[in-house]
This record gives sequence, structure tokens and C-alpha cells, in this order.
Amino acid sequence: MTNFPRYAIYFAAGSDSALSRFGAELLGYDAYTGNELPFPADTSRLAPDWRDITADPRKYGFHGTLKAPMALAPGKTEAELLAACATFAGEARKIPVIRPIVDAISGFIAVIPAEPVGALQELAADCVRAFDGFRTALTADDRARRRPEKLSERQRDYLDRWGYPYVMEEFRFHMTLTGRLDAERRGPILQMLRARFAALRLETLVVDRIALFKQDDAGARFRIMDEWVLAR
Repeated sequence: MTNFPRYAIYFAAGSDSALSRFGAELLGYDAYTGNELPFPADTSRLAPDWRDITADPRKYGFHGTLKAPMALAPGKTEAELLAACATFAGEARKIPVIRPIVDAISGFIAVIPAEPVGALQELAADCVRAFDGFRTALTADDRARRRPEKLSERQRDYLDRWGYPYVMEEFRFHMTLTGRLDAERRGPILQMLRARFAALRLETLVVDRIALFKQDDAGARFRIMDEWVLAR
């Protein structure tokens, strides 16, 4: 059984950014404030079940995963994790810059990089390594929920080593906007989301910060505790 609370190190674009507002409005939830938000009118006109379509990503808030959700290992504290985030952010590194687009990935729709960016892969890998000492060991039940029989050999190895299969070479940065959709439904929704995203005129996205998200219990949504701008 998964332990709580759970913590995750994510990228969030900043509470006052147009991208954060874009994601929060579409998900109907602002992870910075913990507030529910009304959906844009055009989403409900196109998909009356928009609340259901966005139910899964709403639990996590609008974000890009760097270190997947984890319960704290025995002996580790929230205060120590907060301090580790500040230390990590203070280490000088190359700051990733991506060209963001809206596209389908594994059946759901997300903001993703138009092309691979090495500095982003490095940032994610650094997060996985740096914070792994805070992660409690994967239980048999948690491992089974990841459906290891459906994973590649490398993904299973990463699941066992890092508690999450989609790290290192398997990492694909994405900021999720919907749950999984069948191809017939996905087309019109993708078109609508691309049009909304184009209105932001966001030609580049600087992945220049990390945020610590916390989920208090199984029924709670993740909420941002704090964020840190990365040193250059």
C-alpha cells in the first residue's frame, strides 16, 4: 500500500505565467493556490464530459515531471527535502530552453518539446539521482500497479532501481492536459487545444525552476509547497 504524504519534484512555469494559467484553467485546478477553477466555455461545448477527460491530470496539477511522486524513506523529513530542493536549485547548470507544442503522447494530450533538448534530459536525470535518497522503497503492490509485464526490460530495470520506469533514456518531458483518449475523440480536442495554445504566442519555454508538490492523502490533489529558480 502506498504511504502518504507523497512528494514530487516537478517543473511548474510560475504562478503568474500565461502557461500556468492556460494549464490550470483547462484542468480546472490551480496547484499554486489549491483553488478549483471554472473550465473555459469552449471546452465544455466541444466535450460536455470535459471534467471527466481531465480528471486524472487534475489530481496532480499542471506540471512537468522531473522526480515522480514518492513517499519519504524512513528517517527522512519534509524539512530535509525542502532544504535539498534549495541546494539542488543553487547548483549552477545549463538551463533548458524548449520550443513547446501541444501534441498527443501515449494517447493523451500534453505540452511537449517540439524536439529533444539535451539539457532537459540532463536536468531530469539529475533530479532523479539527487532526490532518490528521499524515496521510500517500492513495495510489491506499488510495483505490480506499474504493470511491469507491459514494460520493456530497461523500463523494468529503471522501475526497480529508481521507483519509476520513465527516467533517464526513457524520460519524455510532458505537461499533461487530458487523460487518455481514443483516436476518434482525440482529433477534435487536439485541434481545440492547439488553437488555445497558439493564442499564448509562446515560442520558447525556459525550464528554469523546480517546485515541490505534496499530496496529503489518497483523496487529495497535489499542491505546490514551494519553488526555486535554478542557478545558471
